[in-house]
Amino acid sequence: MGKFVALYMGAPGGGTRADLTEEDIARGMAAWGGWMQANAARIVDAGGPLGKTKKTSAEGVADTRNHVTGYVVVEADSHEAAARLFEGHPHFSIFPGDSVEIMELMPIPTA
Repeated sequence: MGKFVALYMGAPGGGTRADLTEEDIARGMAAWGGWMQANAARIVDAGGPLGKTKKTSAEGVADTRNHVTGYVVVEADSHEAAARLFEGHPHFSIFPGDSVEIMELMPIPTA
């Protein structure tokens, strides 16, 4: 069984949480909690929402932007099976989410 990090991606130019009503947020969090419970056996790290981004490069530290809004780490038999866990996720229907990108967590190579 492999481990996979799933990145919740916001919609480019889409709405933000500020565009949602309190009722939308409560309904969304209830649906999200339901998804988390239904998949609890597969969740390795519950992750969470992500804030503003900084980038460090050879030029130093700077503010930057991307579309990553949160993450979770899951365990699955295959990359395909991990991706299928997110079909119909509340990220798409309630919050302004565009997609979920799923990447396998690879072991650190040894010499």
